[in-house]
Amino acid sequence: MSENPKNKKRVIVLFGGRADEHSISCISAGSLLRAIDRDRFEPVPVAIAKEGQWVLPDVDPCEWNLGDGVMPEVNMTDGSRPVMIDMAKGADGFFALLPGDNKAGSAAIGVGVSGDMTAGDVEDTDCEWLGHIDAVFPVLHGEYGEDGAVQGLLETLGVPYVGCGVLASAVCMDKHFTKILLRAAGIAVTPGVTFDARPFDQSSRFEANAGEILGAVAAAGLRYPLFVKPAWGGSSFGVTKVERQEDLVAAVYAAYPYSWRILVEQGIEGREIECAVLSTNPLAEPRTAWPGEIVLDHKRSEGDEFYDFDAKYIDSSASHVEVPAKLPTEMLQKVRDVAARAFKAVDGAGLMRVDTFVQEDGTVMVNEINTMPGFTSISMYPKAWAASGIEYQKVITELIDSVAR
Repeated sequence: MSENPKNKKRVIVLFGGRADEHSISCISAGSLLRAIDRDRFEPVPVAIAKEGQWVLPDVDPCEWNLGDGVMPEVNMTDGSRPVMIDMAKGADGFFALLPGDNKAGSAAIGVGVSGDMTAGDVEDTDCEWLGHIDAVFPVLHGEYGEDGAVQGLLETLGVPYVGCGVLASAVCMDKHFTKILLRAAGIAVTPGVTFDARPFDQSSRFEANAGEILGAVAAAGLRYPLFVKPAWGGSSFGVTKVERQEDLVAAVYAAYPYSWRILVEQGIEGREIECAVLSTNPLAEPRTAWPGEIVLDHKRSEGDEFYDFDAKYIDSSASHVEVPAKLPTEMLQKVRDVAARAFKAVDGAGLMRVDTFVQEDGTVMVNEINTMPGFTSISMYPKAWAASGIEYQKVITELIDSVAR
């Protein structure tokens, strides 16, 4: 791959990753790659395998969608090609091994790579230069991608990228610290308590710590139902709705595999309203779309009352998106104002989805913030902007144009 004679902007679409949201990232990338304007951009799909290797995948991400019910996964295979980065070359430092060259073994990032390869081996390896990279679009959800890790790498390389920077990505990945920043900005957040579960007794499944857990919840005056969730992560992994006190400790233990910091939040009587934010000019006020609402159409089981992983991604008949949400115009505008304030409070950039609760008394409370919201065919972010007059492809174009150089 060499310089693009048509002067298209070459964009690495980075997806997959080591987080639990790996498959969702793959599907989001597939949707983006189908929609991107190929007259203006030359996308280069680069996957991060489940084990962490960067590869040119041996499958076409455009073939992935939610319709077939299959959750895609990228792994290092004989047909995939390890990607290497020469840190000294910055945006010109992306290379891939030619087909059939397996010297990189299990992996590759940097001039000195893992496996059996050393820094000196790069010169002796048949590599393909991926060309000058004008921008990276990290369609990554969760840890090691949405948390500032990849953003920090790209900052070090001097490679432009779409989305929030290191600070906003790291803060918004951790729901505990998101709340701290939002409270400091005078923005209402969900009442709750946070536990550091590292000292808890795993052998008893946290039952030995029941007094501490229940006591903290009671001292905070939290009322049931409660929601227990990992501090970082997304797509409802590890989230439990708790109706009874006797189920609380088990729910905290269920969240522990996903995060040692665990939030217990009071269930809010209100509607869950989501607002898409777009900012392609740091000197201008962030734009907000008409807020939307996920409406559950049916329950798959008794007591199934919240928007869990299956309702989001597996069972398309379980819910649908309504944009704008069926609320008075002044209330929708209030949600937009809160979303814009939240975006600025966490130093947002590019795009963001701010999830809120709207209560009967008119209070708008921020639940959480997603710095790389889902881009699947049924995701709120693209649907909200389409309903607000900006089609999906134009959103992608604006985001890339705002950073590519």
